[in-house]
Amino acid sequence: MQNIYEVQAANRRKSWLVIISFIVFITIAVYFLGQAFSLYLGYEPGTLGMVGMALIISGIMSLTSYYYSDRIVLGISMAKPANKKEHFNFYTATENLCMAAGIPLPKLYVIKDSAPNAFATGRDPDHAVVCATTGLLQKLNRTELEGVIAHELTHIKNYDIRLMSIVSVMVGLVALLGDWFLRMQYFGGQDREDNKSGTIFLLIGLIFAILAPIIANLIKLAISRRREFMADAGAVAITRQPNGLISALQKISGDKEALEAANKATAHMYIINPFKGKLDNRAMSKMADLFNTHPSVEERIAALQKMI
Repeated sequence: MQNIYEVQAANRRKSWLVIISFIVFITIAVYFLGQAFSLYLGYEPGTLGMVGMALIISGIMSLTSYYYSDRIVLGISMAKPANKKEHFNFYTATENLCMAAGIPLPKLYVIKDSAPNAFATGRDPDHAVVCATTGLLQKLNRTELEGVIAHELTHIKNYDIRLMSIVSVMVGLVALLGDWFLRMQYFGGQDREDNKSGTIFLLIGLIFAILAPIIANLIKLAISRRREFMADAGAVAITRQPNGLISALQKISGDKEALEAANKATAHMYIINPFKGKLDNRAMSKMADLFNTHPSVEERIAALQKMI
């Protein structure tokens, strides 16, 4: 058995390790792509004009999504505001857990869908939303429901949506630079003095243009998976009942209904992937895990069972 505070500390260390690795990789990738752009266009090495342009475009796209994500997602999901009388357990459980977590009560929404699932969105605790399906509210008991809500409240408390928005800006920056550099290969650059160092920079830039967006996205997904472990641990810290969340994860993952309101753009937000289906081949499953925003339910339950 592990102390909940030890688990949270270990999760924070692992999360920071992944985040620092991401920052280091992005810095290296941007440096080499910036140098390659300068040489290719005939500018002095060190010119970062294209980097600045890519950062602005990526930032505008991501920040627009960041500030309006709650409205966009709720609209796509056809969610409706929760009613305290009709959704009594959902409303009162969230009120109690918010007091325990020390955060304001978020706006509560409900999706009319029999598949059990839930998600949180919003840029900070003062502008947050927790949304649950009618299937979740009907199929989970109060203890299980509290585990799910506490998980989503931990995402809000930890500013996970803000963190992932910043990460998305950085991934978008690298993706744009890589795409622009590859497209420029179809056009002639400015006349430049051929030299060994310049050729090496161009070659490295080409390698980063191809591989950097893929690697950056993989690290982004690793950050997302690590934050899920942190949200699970945070839920236990709030409720003091690991079994509630364990049982909820088992019920949600074991339910055979696919969530019709979900799509590829919103799937990563839910507590469990709303699209059903598993890979039988273990090697293929391990490879697929690298491209998942969530760790497997088995891994999450195993981590929670250590806290019992």
